[in-house]
Amino acid sequence: MSRQQRFRTTVSVDQRGRTLVPIPFDPDQVWGSKTRHPVNGSVDGRGMRGVIEKRAAGPVIALGPAWCRVPLPDGATIEVVLEPEGPQRADLAPDIAQALDAAPEAAASFDALAQFYRTKWLRWIDSTKRQPDQRPVRIAEMISLLQQGLKERP
Repeated sequence: MSRQQRFRTTVSVDQRGRTLVPIPFDPDQVWGSKTRHPVNGSVDGRGMRGVIEKRAAGPVIALGPAWCRVPLPDGATIEVVLEPEGPQRADLAPDIAQALDAAPEAAASFDALAQFYRTKWLRWIDSTKRQPDQRPVRIAEMISLLQQGLKERP
C-alpha cells in the first residue's frame, strides 16, 4: 500500500506570512491515529518537511516565510505530495511492534517522535546482533523511557 498522498489544494497566507496548506484527508484515517504527523514531500514542486496540525477547520501544514525565497500567493492552487516521515509502526520488527502494542502510552510517544528519534531507537535495538539476549532488554528499556515521556536514552 502506498503511503504517499497526492492532491491539489488552495493555499492561504496568514498575517504572520505563513503559507497554510489545507490537507483534504484525515491523516489519522490514512496513516493511523497519532498525536503528531511529521511528513515530508513537496508543495508546488518545492521540497518540504513539516507537521500536519489539527485545526477546527481541518488539518493543515503551516510553512513559515523562510520556507521559500519566492512565497506562494494567497489563493494559489498547487500540487502537493506528502508521505509520513521516517519508520512507521507498520515497518517495525514484530518484537518491537508487539511491545509497543502492549504499551499504548509508549506507542503514542513513539508515533509522535520525529524521524531522527525513531530511527535512533531502532538502530540502538538492532545493534544487538552479536548479543541477541540484549534485544529484549533494550526493547523493554525503550518502552519504559517512552512511557516516562523521554525521546531518547539519557
